[in-house]
Amino acid sequence: MNGRHEERFKKIGRNIKDFRIKKNLTQQELAERVGISLSYLSKIEAENCNKSFSLHVLFDIADALGVDVKEFFN
Repeated sequence: MNGRHEERFKKIGRNIKDFRIKKNLTQQELAERVGISLSYLSKIEAENCNKSFSLHVLFDIADALGVDVKEFFN
């Protein structure tokens, strides 16, 4: 992953995890709703996030959680 953006991906991953927990969803449940693997979601949410992901995936996660995508950047 590009070092310039690493912290941004980590922040987004933490926010995704926080919203998922608030919605009482497991990683498996969210992954199924989004149509991605559990492994992929785990890497996105990991504290040491080393997985970049597309805007398509980010939009799909936001839709599955019922939040505006901009919430992941706060």
